[in-house]
Amino acid sequence: MERLDKKDIEILSELQKNARLTNKELAASINLSSTPTFERVKRLEKEGYIKKYTAVLDADKLNRGFVAFCYLKMKQHTFENATRIMEAVQFVPEIAECYNISGDYDFLLKIYTRDMKEYQKFLLRILGEIDCIGSLNSSFVLGEVKNDHGLPLQ
Repeated sequence: MERLDKKDIEILSELQKNARLTNKELAASINLSSTPTFERVKRLEKEGYIKKYTAVLDADKLNRGFVAFCYLKMKQHTFENATRIMEAVQFVPEIAECYNISGDYDFLLKIYTRDMKEYQKFLLRILGEIDCIGSLNSSFVLGEVKNDHGLPLQ
């Protein structure tokens, strides 16, 4: 963050709110001309502050509104088991997020499915096939209170 000045932070903040802003709109919102704004955005992309641009989709409208958080515990704490889990989750579309965590469990997954029945099939067919998982615990989202998708910058 030392390399970012106030205008860089403003750019990141505005793009978090709306990544579809044109360069002209972005420049106007931060009170800077278009060329320096464009150059700053390119530098922020190149330096990795901006990883990618994405659309936030409505899970309910896409019939993927059943959200579960699944806590996984490895059978044995080894580098190989952790690596196998991390590799296994990469290409499973239902798993939106995966975190290696501390505490009673080793991993936390955020999973989207159509309903409870599909979630049960997912557990048996996908996670059940990963033999280094010792146990799991699921929590189900009853209602979304806040899902900002942004990072605090100030």
